Amino acid sequence: MGKKENESINEIFENKFYCARTFTEEIEQIVLKNKGMKYVDAIVFFCEKNNVEVESVPKLVSKPLKEKLKCEAMELNLLKRTSHAKLPL
Repeated sequence: MGKKENESINEIFENKFYCARTFTEEIEQIVLKNKGMKYVDAIVFFCEKNNVEVESVPKLVSKPLKEKLKCEAMELNLLKRTSHAKLPL
């Protein structure tokens, strides 16, 4: 198999299957493009747009994205606040 064929196969896999890194990048891009959109909403939007089941998302969520979701949930009073201080951003 030639180098070009190998590169095109890798592109197909990257476009078809998501890893935690690419999923996080996609979610970050959605949040940046849509000012005011919450991370939870961005994940649901991504799933609807790409025909991905929401149940398959937890294994794709990276640690930094989990922290952002956790902070967002605490701001929305969906999670109990922790004793960790949060700096205003």
